[in-house]
Amino acid sequence: MSHIISAHQLRAQVATVLIAAGSSKEEAEKVAANLVMANLSGHDSHGVGMLPRYVDAVLEGGLTPNASVETMLDIGTLLSLNGQRGYGQVIGEQAMELGMARARAHGSCIMALADSHHLGRIGHFAEMAVAQGLVSLHFVNVMSRPVVAPWGGTDGRYGTNPCCIGIPLKNRPPFVLDFATSRVAQGKMRVAHNQGKTVQPGLLIDEQGQPTTNPGVVVVPQANGFFGALMPFGEHKGYGLAVACELLGGALTGGGTWHRPADSRRAVTNSMLTILIDPGKLGTQVAFEAEALAFVEWLQQSPPAAGHEGVQIAGDPERIARLQRERDGVEIDLHTWQEIVDAAGKVGATL
Repeated sequence: MSHIISAHQLRAQVATVLIAAGSSKEEAEKVAANLVMANLSGHDSHGVGMLPRYVDAVLEGGLTPNASVETMLDIGTLLSLNGQRGYGQVIGEQAMELGMARARAHGSCIMALADSHHLGRIGHFAEMAVAQGLVSLHFVNVMSRPVVAPWGGTDGRYGTNPCCIGIPLKNRPPFVLDFATSRVAQGKMRVAHNQGKTVQPGLLIDEQGQPTTNPGVVVVPQANGFFGALMPFGEHKGYGLAVACELLGGALTGGGTWHRPADSRRAVTNSMLTILIDPGKLGTQVAFEAEALAFVEWLQQSPPAAGHEGVQIAGDPERIARLQRERDGVEIDLHTWQEIVDAAGKVGATL
């Protein structure tokens, strides 16, 4: 069973809760729009189901409504920023606006953002960059209960540590590669658990370090009080990329890395290293546009495999999902909806 809600109605309801939790109307609407866009894009893991955790984080003091990004260093091609534990949907956009302005002026910018609350879907920031003709690379770490096991290990030691690359393509939708370095996002396990579903083998290990298909092992404490863990994608390769995201997104930015026992705090802190490049300033714009299109077209000339309608590029599935969900509404399982209603009640809002 589930609710089906229009995107417009969902944005309004989420904003109502965020305002009750202390956000300005402008901030609430921006965060709500970002969360609903994640749902529309097919990524319910990063959508409105995060709202209960945000409310808890505000009440605990780990998330600060109405915070703004603080500039620690600005030498044009290099930016060091601090998010002051503000809503990542707001902090991330503020940081990207600063970084993109520097990249347009100088041709490139390396931007280090520390201590933002949950940034949400990192692809959103890549979409901002490609809309201005910029290439962007993002390396992100996650400071909350560690949910991913290192390759060769048996318990959670770090977060889902996303990596994202955005590349503009002339006269066609951009390439936007956005993925967790775990085999699946933690939020997708929350969604599956709330829906009462099991998941495919190979994604998870339980609190004993044994394979399981029960998503609850990484969502709620098990009988002994411990959690299971997600596995890295691509075995040692995905694990290596996750470590790189921790070292670049966490250590290099100054946001810090996770190396302590797990706690039960609800706040999710992200830090992100972003590299922005202007192909025009690089002097390769014409060749870049021609070669990028030629390669994508070459890929899509491959005959479809069984069960596939044709070759897609990163970003295509999200664009397809948006059209369908804008038309048909966003489906939210009843368990998740009840969590949202309960979160509203904690701050005196009624849905």
